[in-house]
Amino acid sequence: MLSRDNEALRPLAERMRPRTLDEMVGQKRLLATGSALRRAVESGRIHSMILWGPPGCGKTTLALLLARYADAEFRAVSAVLSGLPEVRQVLAEAGQRFAGGQRTVLFVDEVHRFNKAQQDAFLPHIERGSIVFVGATTENPSFELNSALLSRCRVHVLEAVSAADIEQALRHALTDETRGLGGEGIAVEDSALAEIAGAADGDVRRALTLLEIAAELAADEGGRITEQTLLQVLADRTRRFDKGGEQFYDQISALHKCVRSSNPDAALYWLARMLDGGCDPAYLARRLTRMAVEDIGLADPRALQMAIDAWETYDRLGSPEGELAFAQLTLYLASTAKSNAGYAAWNQARADVRSLGTQDVPLHFRNAPTRLMKQLGYGKDYQYDHDAEDGVALDQTGFPDAMGERVYYRPVPRGLELKLGEKLDRLRAARAQARGEGQKAEEEGKDG
Repeated sequence: MLSRDNEALRPLAERMRPRTLDEMVGQKRLLATGSALRRAVESGRIHSMILWGPPGCGKTTLALLLARYADAEFRAVSAVLSGLPEVRQVLAEAGQRFAGGQRTVLFVDEVHRFNKAQQDAFLPHIERGSIVFVGATTENPSFELNSALLSRCRVHVLEAVSAADIEQALRHALTDETRGLGGEGIAVEDSALAEIAGAADGDVRRALTLLEIAAELAADEGGRITEQTLLQVLADRTRRFDKGGEQFYDQISALHKCVRSSNPDAALYWLARMLDGGCDPAYLARRLTRMAVEDIGLADPRALQMAIDAWETYDRLGSPEGELAFAQLTLYLASTAKSNAGYAAWNQARADVRSLGTQDVPLHFRNAPTRLMKQLGYGKDYQYDHDAEDGVALDQTGFPDAMGERVYYRPVPRGLELKLGEKLDRLRAARAQARGEGQKAEEEGKDG
């Protein structure tokens, strides 16, 4: 029976995992010489922490190094694969080691996937010091983790690794004869390494995996990674995009704010990012339609109809043809006049409804289909606007009597609202004058 080296069976990304802080690529800010975290790790005085960052940025590696520098036992559980019974078993073993004078670094991957009860299970062990808790998450800890757990841990933010740093890791793997590909005679151009690094999209683990696949294919081509090899390896490249996570909401926020900011080029970029990442087109259609209503409104009423048309066009054409309708809509929304006056007016009206309760409809606005209603004054003194001068009964109030007249809608001096604003200013001034004269005549009648 043939024997094989177990080390050689491990994936390249696992074999090349850094064994010292100096071997880590990226995270220059967090692990810079003299930084607080680096000093703590190198001295072995480690603390419980949350490592927040994108996939492949070094969270697991850093947790392993914490245990190695502190001469502590390393245990890992996954919030995706592990349940509370397994967690309790690991905590019990950590307690026994603590009683014997040894610490345990407990690494919890995807910690945000644990519910409140599961997260609470770690608290007494962190407080006693029987574990050094290291939670890894790709989601914002402020939203996903219990405040009790956060209060006992320090949050460290890790960044996506730059393409230049990833290239450094790839070159190390190509030259390392013990753990890497140094003894396999792989030949690759710098441009090919740069392409692999770019395709990895900030994920070192992914870059090493792509390099390993390319090296396996190159073995049949004399050990040279060619352009044809890369075409096979990188055919299905995708960018980072979490359809339900913080990155998703960051990107839609960027798209919305670039539209609001009248920056069509940047808005188009974020639209392309979201479609490229697999965002639900129906979600994008809803958000673009909302932008037409919230940020453009009556400054350009055509925007809303264009949003509905683009939505319908995508439903008819699908991808990729329908994406052009979204692109054109985005360009128009970002380029046209902006106004949130309608949105602001609506919010003010809703606030009055909530704060002032149920106000009676003025008598002159009420229908009077029965004799009793007429006797009670329903519809009395109502003025039919079409019969009034210029088609507006200026002295007729529109709000409940207890509220008096209010001004919610204040058009901006842009687009169509420029004309609407001028008209409403004239009407409001005329109404105020008419109501003032009517009130003065009423008071004089009472005095007489």
